Amino acid sequence: MATNRQWLYAQKPSGQVGPEHFEMHAATMPEAGPGEVLVRTTLLSIDPASRAWMAGRTYRSMLQPGEVMAGWGLGEVISSNSPKFSPGDRVSGEFGWQEFIAVPAARLTKHDKRHPPEHILGVLGITGLTAYFGMLDIGKPRPGETVLVSGAAGAVGSIAGQIAKIAGCKVVGTTGGPEKCAWLTNEVGFDAAIDYKQGAVARKLKEICPEGIDVYFDNTGGEVLEAALARMNLWGRVACCGNVSQYDGAAPAAGPLGVPGFLVTKRIRMEGFVVMDFYNRREQAETALAQWVREGKLKATVDIVEGFEKMPTALAGMFAGQNKGKLMVRVG
Repeated sequence: MATNRQWLYAQKPSGQVGPEHFEMHAATMPEAGPGEVLVRTTLLSIDPASRAWMAGRTYRSMLQPGEVMAGWGLGEVISSNSPKFSPGDRVSGEFGWQEFIAVPAARLTKHDKRHPPEHILGVLGITGLTAYFGMLDIGKPRPGETVLVSGAAGAVGSIAGQIAKIAGCKVVGTTGGPEKCAWLTNEVGFDAAIDYKQGAVARKLKEICPEGIDVYFDNTGGEVLEAALARMNLWGRVACCGNVSQYDGAAPAAGPLGVPGFLVTKRIRMEGFVVMDFYNRREQAETALAQWVREGKLKATVDIVEGFEKMPTALAGMFAGQNKGKLMVRVG
């Protein structure tokens, strides 16, 4: 009988996450029940939020050891007990780290096969939607303004910065290493990039952004957030997307300095968001993102790891800064 390979979340990390925190498991092949759809997973997303789900309750319940590792995926319908889906349909959903899943039809989204699969999971999926709504609805960039994006070489950050450029802004990114800085300015279109690993982020921001910062798209928290708040202009906007600098390691230090002081004196609006809050406008965002890609205004860089067995090492590699753009694993 065919089996369903799964990666189980085996134990909670006390520091950095690694392959030792996961366990491969061969489960019985699932079958679609009433109103359910059987899906074969083809691509799985690797996301920083995976580490946060292990640490505590976020916008979803905390992961418990022994559960199938959570994650977003793209797949193909094998069989369906719902009139909404047919064999061969391309669908996405929260599949978890497994090769097959029987899932209620209401939890699936059908996708146009004219779009490349990696775009559906990346720039046209949660990644692109997060950048779109976070930048445009929370950040509200205006032509001529200065926008700072942290984690700028990552999946969401690289797209958020390009959206700010489309909006007519000067865009600065922070990332780790000279290679990624060069990639951001030479290929992605950022106006400047700062290597946070070299330190002195506050001083470099002052040099590169002498006119101050109007919008900060925060993927990292920590030192960059603290430095950004000090450079924000009156009526600046901070879109809080993630806190990746605090996800994978020891307990974070207190801070950042400047809260609430800078928020009050500079009248800064600092707002967190979760992309699902905007799903009623998902089609609008997908249409705009797809058009920008077609027109060459938006580069949707993907980093694909081949092989389901490499899921844990891909996740660890992301936190080690090994990828540029959207990281995903091709299941097979």
